[in-house]
Amino acid sequence: MEETQGHYYPSSMPESTLSNDSGGRPNFIGQVNRGLGVPGLKKRGHGTRSWIKIDQDGNSQTLTLDKGTIMRNCALPSRDLRLLDPMFIYPSTILGREKAIVVNLEQIRCIITSDEAILMNSLDGSVGQYRAELCNRLQKEKTDDLPFEFRALELALELTCTSLDAQVKELEMEIYPVLDELALSISTINLERVRRFKGHLLALTQRVQKVRDEIEHLMDDDGDMAEMCLTEKKMRSDSYPLNDYLPTISSGSGRVISRSAPASPERSTSGLQMLQRAFSSIGNSSKHGSSVGSSDNGERIEPLEMLLEAYFIVIDNTLNTLSSLKEYIDDTEDFINIKLGNIQNRLIQFEVLLTAATLVAAVFTVVAGVFGMNFKAGVFDYPFGFHWVLIITGIACALLYMAFLSYFRYKNVLPS
Repeated sequence: MEETQGHYYPSSMPESTLSNDSGGRPNFIGQVNRGLGVPGLKKRGHGTRSWIKIDQDGNSQTLTLDKGTIMRNCALPSRDLRLLDPMFIYPSTILGREKAIVVNLEQIRCIITSDEAILMNSLDGSVGQYRAELCNRLQKEKTDDLPFEFRALELALELTCTSLDAQVKELEMEIYPVLDELALSISTINLERVRRFKGHLLALTQRVQKVRDEIEHLMDDDGDMAEMCLTEKKMRSDSYPLNDYLPTISSGSGRVISRSAPASPERSTSGLQMLQRAFSSIGNSSKHGSSVGSSDNGERIEPLEMLLEAYFIVIDNTLNTLSSLKEYIDDTEDFINIKLGNIQNRLIQFEVLLTAATLVAAVFTVVAGVFGMNFKAGVFDYPFGFHWVLIITGIACALLYMAFLSYFRYKNVLPS
C-alpha cells in the first residue's frame, strides 16, 4: 500500500506589509493583505484528508488529498463533498454528476468515476471490507460486462443492504424473546427493555427507508440513471470532441478564414452571422442526436436498472421485516393494554365486593354497639335474648349482602 501526499498551490497574491501614507494613517489594503498571511486562514475549507484510491485494475493506494484537488479532478461542487464528510450526518444519497457518482450509503462514502473509486479512509470495518472486496473482484473478474462505475456502485449497495439486513436480524433475535417475556410478566424492567428496542427499531427503519427511497428515486428517473453512465459518456466525449463541430468559415470572396485568425472590422458582421448559422446547425444536429439517443436510452440504462431493481427487492424485504416486527410490537402493546384493563376491572369488582361487605359489617356493628350501651332493656331479662339478637342481625346482614350481589349482577357490574 502506497501513500502519496497531495500538493498545495499557494495563492499568487503577495503578502503586503503594513504601510502608512503621507498623513500617517495606516494603509487598509496592507492590513487586509497582512490578515491573509495568518496561518491557517488560506487553508480554511481546504484541509487534507486521507483517501483510498482504487483503479479499474484493482490496485489501491492511500492518498492525502485536499478538497480543492478532488473538486477539480472529479468536477464536483463543494456541497457534494459535504456528503462525504464524517463530521456531518447525512441520510443515504446517490448522486449522478457529469464525471462522477457521489455515494453516501451508511458507512461507505466514496466518489466513483469511470476508471477509479476514491473512498473516504476510515477505521470502520465497512470501509476496509469495501476496499478488499472491490480489489478482489476487479482483479479476478476482469471480463465482467458491467462498467467500472456500476461494479463499484453494486458493491456499495450490496454491503449496505447486507449490513442493514444483518442488523435487522440481530434486532429481531433480541426483541422477540423480550416481547414474549413481557406478555407473560409485565414488569418495569421488561417495559424499559422494550422501549429501548423500539427506539432502535424506529431509527433503523428510517435508515432502511431512506436507502429504499433513494434506489426507487433513481429507478423512476431515466435521466438520473443516464447521468450515471460515466464510461459511455467518456467514450462519447472522446469520440466527438468539440473542435470537430466547429467548421472553417469561408468569406464571400472564396478565402478561407481560420478559426485562430483575427477578424478584420469590415468582415466581422458577416463572420458573426455565419458563425451563428454554424452554431445553429450544430444545435440542430445535437437535437437530432439527442432524439436518436433518447430512443437508445432504455438500452443504455438497462444494466443499471436491473442492478438497482435487484437491490431494491433486497432492501424492500428488509423493510417488510421491520414492518412485521413493528406490528408484532404493536400487537404486544395492545395485548398488554387489554391485560392491564382486565386486571383493573377485577380490582374494581373486588372493590365493589369489599365496599358491600364493609357496609353490611357496619350494620352489624351498629346493632352490636346499640346493645352494648349502658341502658336497661327487656331483652336482657331472657337468658339467650342477646344471642338471638346477634343471630337475627347476622342473618339480616347476610341477606342484605346477597341482595347487593344480586343487584350488581343484574346491573352487569359483576360477572354472572
